[in-house]
Amino acid sequence: MSRIYSLAQLTTLELSPPEMVTASAKAGYQACGLRLLPVAPGGVAYRLMDDPVMLKETLARMADTGVLIGDIEIIRLAEHFNPKDYERFFEVGQQLGASKILVAGDDPDEQRVTESFARLCEACLPYDLTADIEFMPWIGVDSLSKAQRVVATAGQSNGGVLVDALHFARSKSTLDELAALPPSMIHYAQICDGPAGIPASTEELIHTARCERLLPGEGGLPLADIFKRLPADTLISVEIPHDKRCAEMGPQAWANETLKASRRLIESLD
Repeated sequence: MSRIYSLAQLTTLELSPPEMVTASAKAGYQACGLRLLPVAPGGVAYRLMDDPVMLKETLARMADTGVLIGDIEIIRLAEHFNPKDYERFFEVGQQLGASKILVAGDDPDEQRVTESFARLCEACLPYDLTADIEFMPWIGVDSLSKAQRVVATAGQSNGGVLVDALHFARSKSTLDELAALPPSMIHYAQICDGPAGIPASTEELIHTARCERLLPGEGGLPLADIFKRLPADTLISVEIPHDKRCAEMGPQAWANETLKASRRLIESLD
């Protein structure tokens, strides 16, 4: 079965968008994701909205290599979210041919975050973008069940749930919940491995998620059980940041290794 694999920006965060496209092509990825907005204030991001030269170079390398842009990130739904603030983000996403937006529900008020998510979906729909909410155990939308509830209540055709294998395992979400997730809500999923068990502190959760994930097969996550419950044509976003190994090997070699390990795991299921 033919799968589409996308190199997530976090895997090789030091690479600019043009470099991401080139590295993805060399490794054998069909697509890559781009981080246009930071995950936290002061974080690394490549604001193509404000950099027409880099945007042009990214588009040129896409044309040269055939690599597509899978998702753009990250929009955080906080208390004062206003979709009008992201119009240029949507426009650039459309120029890149991206199809998905990675969304974090960073608001403890479920009714408000649901309303924000619905407004985001409405705002990005004209740009042919889906909004995919990634549940993370340290933010407001912290589980699969809550993410599904937000998407269902918002009731938007382009709303989705992004399943990240690490967050799934550490959010106390269940395989039965995953199996019951409507296929129409699943636009893509993120693969990685990590140590079994749930760290005791938020700091440890965040550190592993952002800096020290493992290649599929190296850790204790139930990856086979997770990905067997997703639609067979789900796009696989390979998000495996490991600061030490990437620095030692170099981002290109690390991109190569992450694809090989991910493909080996997924193909064993197919």
